[in-house]
Amino acid sequence: MVSELIDRFPLGAAVTVAELEDDPHPALARLRAREPVSWLPALDGWLVTSHTLAVRVMRDAAAFTVDDPRFSTARLLGPSMLSLDGRAHTRHREPFARPFRPAQTRERFTAFVEAEVDRLVTALAPAGRAELRGDLAGPLAVAVVAEALGLEGVDAATIRSWYGAFVEAVSALTAGRTPPARADEAYRRLRASVEEVLAVPGSSSLLAAAAGQGEGLGTAEVVADAAVLMFGGIDTTEGMIVNVLLHLLSHPAELDLVRRDPALLPGAIEESLRLEPSASVVDRYATRDVEIGGAPVRAGDLVRVSLAGANRDPAVFPRPDRFDPRRANAAEHLAFAHGPHFCFGAHLARLETRTAVAAVLARLPGLRPDPARPAAARGLVFRKPGHLHVRWEVP
Repeated sequence: MVSELIDRFPLGAAVTVAELEDDPHPALARLRAREPVSWLPALDGWLVTSHTLAVRVMRDAAAFTVDDPRFSTARLLGPSMLSLDGRAHTRHREPFARPFRPAQTRERFTAFVEAEVDRLVTALAPAGRAELRGDLAGPLAVAVVAEALGLEGVDAATIRSWYGAFVEAVSALTAGRTPPARADEAYRRLRASVEEVLAVPGSSSLLAAAAGQGEGLGTAEVVADAAVLMFGGIDTTEGMIVNVLLHLLSHPAELDLVRRDPALLPGAIEESLRLEPSASVVDRYATRDVEIGGAPVRAGDLVRVSLAGANRDPAVFPRPDRFDPRRANAAEHLAFAHGPHFCFGAHLARLETRTAVAAVLARLPGLRPDPARPAAARGLVFRKPGHLHVRWEVP
């Protein structure tokens, strides 16, 4: 069967993990044009690169589920909102999602995000140079998640080390490698911190609320969901901020356009999300035999949706490789996924990104990349530059 699939999908058979980690877009374009659902031996599964078919897979949880013991975060953390469907998914998701609706997000987090951004940019401004992933995007995302979860007494460096271990482990599992041992230690320390929060009588934290509302979640379930929020609230938001800045700094004409008309910044953010989603793939498992895009998917097969591939589908986005802050339909991207597992933190991530990028452009005059230290996004699952060194003028 596998040899037949290799013969039938030769473009997919030629794709390597290294290629997908480094610069996947040329390979994704070839697949999308000729094999929009293709068998990739490198991933031991199917890869969907068409926008229409990606939406179909993510919308149909009955045919394409996350509830499978092979799912990477389930293997690492146990069942969570990210690895369950149906009623169990709702039970995990709803207590956490409720505070992140648009009005609640604005009311609870706007002042906090603005204050954090002001503090971080004020500290950076006199130096004339910085590494914006480590000095701005990462600390901001960590501070917001710590505030949201109520993890008092846990310093930012510790939280960053936890989620870094989880991200590394998920990426290793996705690539078929053994996850690092430090992920187990990060889980143990996160659990101990969550248990401290849950032990406080009358705690108003999000974690305590999740444990106490409705049917209530057990400690292990709350820990797993807290770790999931670290993926969504820290790593992908950090990547989102850095990717927007990298896109703007790499396109001087578009950067000048946004500087002259700040009303274009939200469009630039959506366009950056489209071009380089910080979470580039999501996994599903077929619950039954099904044909999709001409591919004979069998029950139990891994069906991996390439958000990065779908977001550059020329059938939806003309001139898809171009960074255009004025693109009218940029928000049709799938960077926050789709269907039951759409990211409920999207409003908060946009708030953080918009606030951080606006402050950097307004308060760091002559902002430009450091030519001695070029940056590029990379990663199989989570895509962002490893660093973003910049310079600016100091009065």
